[in-house]
Parts: sequence; C-alpha cells; structure tokens
Amino acid sequence: MPNTLIVLPRPGATISGKARSIQAPSEAAFVATFGSLLPAASYMQTTHGRAAYYELSPSSSVPADCKKPITRVIFVHGVQTPAIGLQPLASTLSSRFPYAQCVLVDLWGHGLTETPVVPHDATLFHSLLEALLGHLGWDNAHFVGYSFGGSTTASFAAAYPERVASMALVAPAGLLRSAQFDDVEKSYLRGGEGVEDNAQEWIMEWLNGGKLVVPSDWKERVQRGEVVAEAVRNWQMKEHEGHPASVVGIFRDGGALDKHADFAEAAKKDIRNLCVLGELDDICSMQDLNSIGMHNVHVVPQVGHGVVRQEVAEVARLIEEFWNNL
Repeated sequence: MPNTLIVLPRPGATISGKARSIQAPSEAAFVATFGSLLPAASYMQTTHGRAAYYELSPSSSVPADCKKPITRVIFVHGVQTPAIGLQPLASTLSSRFPYAQCVLVDLWGHGLTETPVVPHDATLFHSLLEALLGHLGWDNAHFVGYSFGGSTTASFAAAYPERVASMALVAPAGLLRSAQFDDVEKSYLRGGEGVEDNAQEWIMEWLNGGKLVVPSDWKERVQRGEVVAEAVRNWQMKEHEGHPASVVGIFRDGGALDKHADFAEAAKKDIRNLCVLGELDDICSMQDLNSIGMHNVHVVPQVGHGVVRQEVAEVARLIEEFWNNL
C-alpha cells in the first residue's frame, strides 16, 4: 500500500483523547511472502495497541541434575527487521536448551504489531516488555537483545532489574552520540515542519547504510528457509502503514542514541550480562561498553553489525556458554 507520511508525537507532547494505533498487516500476508519460519503468531492487547509474539515451546522437561535451568527467554529485535530476524538464533538456542520456552516479540510498528500514535520513547517499549511478561505469567526472564533490542534490554534492566534474570546484548545500539551528527542531520533528529520527508529518508538511509537494496534472488533464498532482512524491511515499508513512522520515532526517541546513562545503570545492577560484537561494527565497540561498566564482551572477527544473522553458530555458542555458567 502507498504510505502517506505519518509523524508521531514527540516525548512531552500533549495527546488529546484516546491515542489511536495503526493496524499491522495480517499474518496471512506475511506468511505468504516469507513462509512459516516462525510459529503461528499469538497476540496480546495492551493499552497502546495489539502486539504479536511467537513461542518456541519446550521439547523436553528440565533435567534432574540441572540446578539453574534456562526456562524463560525473551528475544528483542532491532529497528527495521522484526522478530523473524532473530529466528535463526532463537531456533538454534531453543535446540540447545530444549526445556526453555523461547519467546520472540514484534516491537511496536514492526512485523505484525500495531503502531501506537504516541511518542516512541524507551518507556513505551519497556511497557511492552512488562505487558509481555505479565501476559506470559513470568516474574522474570533471560533477555537476548539485538541492536535497538540490546539498548531496550539494557534500559529495561536499569528500570526493572527484578524482571531481568540475565541479559545477552548482541551488537547493542544506544551508545552512539547525537552530537556526532552535522547540523542538517541534527535538524532531522529534532524534526518539525518542513523537514519530515527528508528526515525519514535520511534516517532510513543511515540505518541501511545507503539506499535499501533487496537481493534479486530473495524469493529463492526465502524458499530455502533463509531470512532475507532486506526483503522483510522492504515489505514492511510497503505493507505496514505505521512502520516508517515507528522507525523514525525509535531513532529519534526510543534509545538508538545517547543511552550511556541507562547502560551504566544496568551495569551496576546485580544482573549477569554478556555482550557480543562484530569486529567491524561501527555502531558499538568494546571500548564503548567498557566505558560504561560492561566488561564481559566477546568480539567475533571479520563481521559487522549483522553478526546476529551472519554468525549464528558463534553467537549461539557464546550465549550457550554464558547461560551454562550462570
């Protein structure tokens, strides 16, 4: 469907009346395009709108000799690519921890989750994780957060440490500083009349490293069971009316930038943590994480920000080792 420009309210804005949410595409449309890599979607209704999640159920009972089993895991994806982007990692870890219930969630404006027309600040995503935990009946969970999902997990841990049993942050966003951008780019971050079209275009290109290019063989790759992130992003841009606005809102206000204080606060909590980075990642470095007090950092050689999909086996091995040593 053609997208008209939707601009979300900014933090502090007054919202009159009941905030609306923009409907997400249907599961049937998503599955027809990308197959059934994920389990059938489940839905929960929250105060901000309807959200989709996916459960990889346990395939065996907890071993009798397992004193601290990993039984509840939540995967939090990054900006643009929804829960399906973490399916390869989640399914690998699910096979290695067959007694764990692994849950992937589509964040606001992504996948099959609606876009609430409210400020997309970190607290909006915290409330989604809180709602998911409550819906599942879980007191806490082990969190695996990638990119923006890593930033969200860290700030959630800082605010709700009792809810986070451990956290594995893969290529976390949140430690870039908005001060690094030039004056025109800063005007796009501020937003306002006359800049929104250009701001959306710039943010999308910045996140994609240029114009979004969908591989010509994406359909054949999907048929082979691959996740082609570029194709998923392109589909959302066309089919999820609220998705572009959510992406812009997240980049401006959600925690993609300037979350150093939240990471530092999370590092002070009594929460075991692991960070996994690609050696060539320009979003986050070992020095960035060390500077805010996170020191259990592993670097995967010769890969960049896409480490979560490009090096699934190695990322899974590191998380498996981390969980086994809790």
